Amino acid sequence: MSSLSFAVILHTSILLTGADNYADAHKATLETGQPMVVMVGADWCPACQEMKTNVIPRIREHGLLRRVAFAVVNVDRERELGRQLTGGGPIPQLLMYRKAADGWKLRRLIGSQTVNTVESFIHEGVAVQEEAKKTEAVQAAQPPATTSASGQPVTSETNLSESHG
Repeated sequence: MSSLSFAVILHTSILLTGADNYADAHKATLETGQPMVVMVGADWCPACQEMKTNVIPRIREHGLLRRVAFAVVNVDRERELGRQLTGGGPIPQLLMYRKAADGWKLRRLIGSQTVNTVESFIHEGVAVQEEAKKTEAVQAAQPPATTSASGQPVTSETNLSESHG
C-alpha cells in the first residue's frame, strides 16, 4: 500500500469516527481566526458519552462545527491537557476560545447540554468573533488619529466652499 493510499484511508477513518484532536484544532484556530471549541470528557462519564454520541453528532450534521475549530479531549488519555483545560473541575465541559484584541477569551459550559444549548453557545461565540473582525477591519481602514502634546486628538477640517480673500 502506498503512503498516499494509507493517508487517504487514515483521513477517511478520522472523518468517519469524528476524531478531532486538540493540536489540529489549535493550529486551525491560529491560522483561520475561527473560535476553537473543545469538548472535554471521559469514556466512563455517562453525561460525556451523551454529549459525544448524541449531541455533538447532531450539531455536526447541522454544519455548525464547520464554523469553528473543534476538538475532543479525553481526560483518561490526555490527563494533563484535560486538567489544564478544566482546571480540575467537573466533566463534561465545553470550552470556547476566541481571539480578541486584548487576548484570548474563554467561555465554558459545564455538564450535559442539549443540542439547542450547544448550538446557541457556538452561534454566540461565532457572532462575537465575526463582529470583532468587522470592527478590526473598520479600524484598520481609518486613518490614524493625530494627537497633541497633551495626548488630546487633533482634528482639522478644511471647508472647500469658503473663499479666503
